[in-house]
Amino acid sequence: MPLWRKQTRTKFPAGELRYRDEPLWREEFSVLTAEERYVSRRQFTKFLTLTSFAMFIGNCWILVKSWLRRPAASAAPQVIARAGEIPVGGVKVFQFPTREEQCLLVRTGEDSYVAYSQKCTHLSCAVIYSAANNRLECPCHNGYFSIKDGSVLQGPPTRPLPRVVLERRGNDLIAIGMEERSEI
Repeated sequence: MPLWRKQTRTKFPAGELRYRDEPLWREEFSVLTAEERYVSRRQFTKFLTLTSFAMFIGNCWILVKSWLRRPAASAAPQVIARAGEIPVGGVKVFQFPTREEQCLLVRTGEDSYVAYSQKCTHLSCAVIYSAANNRLECPCHNGYFSIKDGSVLQGPPTRPLPRVVLERRGNDLIAIGMEERSEI
């Protein structure tokens, strides 16, 4: 008989005994409803210890990965629009600092532009500009951000939106970097 199996003895009402092979895991993980209700202190302590150990190892893994991660390279300056290309109150979506990251350029006045990451700081939903309310809105969980500085106005997000640093050279609007800010 293999090591992972065990012979169990079952007594039937007629008084006869029968032996059958059962996997060893059935002893540790009962599937009988009557036995499921009762957990011994030893089983409970074993479960808590193993779960705590697994969580500790997972946190150590995350810590090691964060130590070994290379710092993000700064993005090369990129022309994102020409002055006057979008109307006042208009929006343009562009990719910066990588091709996978979406950002919003909003023209707030005749000569003023602001740009923010389109990814909400709560759960990474896409943020949209509401011209009627003059704010950036996350439709997933009703998070609202200020168009002036990207700070949180309302909702579950606790961190402001990352701001794209803009520079104007002649008629070109150039994104030169990202400004990450903590809570304001």
